[in-house]
Amino acid sequence: MESKLTKNPSLLAWLDEKVELLKPSKIVWIDGSKEQIDALKAEAVETGEMIKLNEELLPDCYLHRTAENDVARVEDRTLICTTKEEDAGPTNHWMAPDKAYDMLYKIAAGSYEGRTMYIIPYSMGPVGSPLAKIGIEITDSIYVVLNMNIMTRVGAKVLDVLGDSNDWVRGMHCKCNVDPENRWIVQFPEDNTIISVNSAYGGNVLLGKKCFALRIASYLGKNEGWQAEHMLILGLQKPNGEIKYICAAFPSACGKTNLAMLIPPEGYRNKGYKIWTVGDDIAWIKKGPDGRLYAINPENGFFGVAPGTNMKSNPNALKSTMKGTIFTNVAHNLDNNTVWWEGLDKNPPANAVDWKGNPWNGQTSTEKGAHPNSRFTAPTANCPCLSSEFDNPNGVPISAFVFGGRREKLTPLVYQSKSWNNGVFVGSIMGSETTAAATGAVGVVRRDPMAMLPFCGYNMGDYWKHWIEIGKTLDEDKAPKIFNVNWFRKDEDGNFLWPGFGDNFRVLDWIIDRCEGKVDAQETAIGYIPYAKDINLEGLDMTEEEVDKILDVDKDAWEEELKGVDELYAKFGDRLPKELADELASVKAALKD
Repeated sequence: MESKLTKNPSLLAWLDEKVELLKPSKIVWIDGSKEQIDALKAEAVETGEMIKLNEELLPDCYLHRTAENDVARVEDRTLICTTKEEDAGPTNHWMAPDKAYDMLYKIAAGSYEGRTMYIIPYSMGPVGSPLAKIGIEITDSIYVVLNMNIMTRVGAKVLDVLGDSNDWVRGMHCKCNVDPENRWIVQFPEDNTIISVNSAYGGNVLLGKKCFALRIASYLGKNEGWQAEHMLILGLQKPNGEIKYICAAFPSACGKTNLAMLIPPEGYRNKGYKIWTVGDDIAWIKKGPDGRLYAINPENGFFGVAPGTNMKSNPNALKSTMKGTIFTNVAHNLDNNTVWWEGLDKNPPANAVDWKGNPWNGQTSTEKGAHPNSRFTAPTANCPCLSSEFDNPNGVPISAFVFGGRREKLTPLVYQSKSWNNGVFVGSIMGSETTAAATGAVGVVRRDPMAMLPFCGYNMGDYWKHWIEIGKTLDEDKAPKIFNVNWFRKDEDGNFLWPGFGDNFRVLDWIIDRCEGKVDAQETAIGYIPYAKDINLEGLDMTEEEVDKILDVDKDAWEEELKGVDELYAKFGDRLPKELADELASVKAALKD
């Protein structure tokens, strides 16, 4: 297949195979030009695939609805296909690669008949950055093209950087019939390949997102000596202009995007403190020439959950959606041709269409207008607090790694690990308690090590080993310090003990002080906790005694917790790094003292 965009032999040979398999009626290369993207938007509006919203209130914004059976990632349909099952590990769903290819090709065969094959060359990370990687996604969905154009850096310039190299990730997406019984999202880490069939929902079909940026990239990172992590990246600027960068990992529903775009409390703002967003979801991390770890955000957009996003919870996220954004599965306000979702404001529209496409009166209906997992795809360029280092090809130097989860009683507001390996232990045991909305049983701990459980592209025991190996390459004074936070401690009556949101800045401030050796801490069995006096409470209606309550380490509760860690670690057999078994033993011993 000849093309004006590249002569790359490995790419053209792969495309020839896929054209033969899928039988498209037409082939379009995505060159990234504004003219081409605008034409695709117009086509999507004409066919009804997207609805153009109010140009004055929401310029260049669109609404899209997915099939009702296709509204979220499907973990049980997400496979890691390695030659040996044990290389996928006990926390992934596995299938033998030859069997998976056979199954997927049978499902996909001829599925582009009467449809257009779009070829999307994209870069994860700034084009040409030493930390960036290139992917090609073929798709039969304009929606995918337009979202990938927001979420990644797309077009001919990517192919110029690729040249004749074979170092690119192969991605094939086929909408097929959006049939949940034949829906599969499959990663082949050993082949640099991703195949997604029978879905049109973002997380399953924007193959640069979790599929490449975490599942494939985590495997590449293991082999190439870097890390792909499910982490936000933020810069904390001090009054003197100095900026320190933090990477933080949280399971879903723990306020990750809110923290990435946090607005400091007024007292801090008046002194000149600021937060700069580098990324809200994914960090690629590599050692720089100076021996420190540097991180880039491989993405170029935000794929955020809409419900609950408002001017109070996250003003910067909401402002990011005001232009050039695609909204998926939210309510359509017909009175002014804009969008609405639960938690946006207290004025649901009466004359609207819900996410399923049915007439909806938000004033009287008991049904939700937006799906709970409805989304916005917004360009990072829109973010009011976007870091000036966002496009820095070398990334930003990391001072601290922060892990967190949702725990009502157990985990203190913040604690610091005693060493790098102890920090890997802290990340490996993290988890969140189920809320009433999630399951019948409330307060059950769902382990999510490093928030990577659904996204690690290989055996998690080997992934922990990789963290430990990275630590061995770092000088102690250059290694990021590792912390754990918990904004969700509650009192006996079920009230939150910490205000959260912007006030979480106070904890970040202490973390940076610790990294700079400016404050002392008290040693406990699980790590170093702050002295209450070192958490700045200015402007907050809280006493040091109240802070002490959320810094408390309950030995009995922790001994109980570690039984759950024993169960987790037992799954990994001899793939569990000895260093983590030693850390577990040492925390148990410290609790007994």
